[in-house]
Amino acid sequence: MSSIEVRDMRPSDEYFVSTCTHENESEEIDASACRRLVWLRSLESDGLRVKVALREGKRVGFLYAMPIEVSPWGPLGEDLLVLPCLYVHNDEQKQGAGSALMAAAEKEALCQGRKGLATNGYEWEGAPWFMPTAFFTAHGFDVVEQRGPMSVVWKPLEPDAKPPRILVPDYQFEPVPGKVVVDLFWQSFCLTCDEEAARVKEVAAEFGDRVILREYCGDDHGILLKHQIPRAIYVQGNEIGWGYEAPRDGIRDAIQAALERCDTREA
Repeated sequence: MSSIEVRDMRPSDEYFVSTCTHENESEEIDASACRRLVWLRSLESDGLRVKVALREGKRVGFLYAMPIEVSPWGPLGEDLLVLPCLYVHNDEQKQGAGSALMAAAEKEALCQGRKGLATNGYEWEGAPWFMPTAFFTAHGFDVVEQRGPMSVVWKPLEPDAKPPRILVPDYQFEPVPGKVVVDLFWQSFCLTCDEEAARVKEVAAEFGDRVILREYCGDDHGILLKHQIPRAIYVQGNEIGWGYEAPRDGIRDAIQAALERCDTREA
């Protein structure tokens, strides 16, 4: 089998990366990709790097790597390089691309003077391919903390490295009399989250001044530190979610139901 080449993202790779490999699938994805590419470029000076894996010139996967101090996804910590997403095409898994990307990430961490690597690993039955914890432990990572299907894992590269910390969500609903409040937590790192946020904004606007939309964007690291919620939708304090991008009808139904309850109480 031919070897894997790993390189820093080039302009020719940007569409592949910004669409999360969903090239030419929909106008909605392309619009999100444009927004995300602006965000990616804005963090290059802070140390964000995207590594792209190729086999015989064909892109087969990618890896995000960024200083933990600017990661909108978590975990929290200091002097570590976070790998919030590593993806390899299904037909290329267990063929060396993931390992090559991990080696490139470790090299990048050393080049940036980072003291270790960290990420969130998962054990989801519905999406076993997405950032599996077992993949990282097989590459020398240790589990630091675990909550449900998510684990914070790390690989120290220096003896004085400090382990990362898991996000601890802090959300308190603040009602507005006579209004339905939608609290939207989102960030630009994740394509699914960015698409979802655009849909929430679009649907909330349909209801005019009957709905108040409050946004908490983790692209601002101070917001992530305060609330520690990288992705969530709350309608009148009740969380709604589908795992995949929230459908417009689902968002609309949740808001409409909350409005009806609000009208009933006021009658």
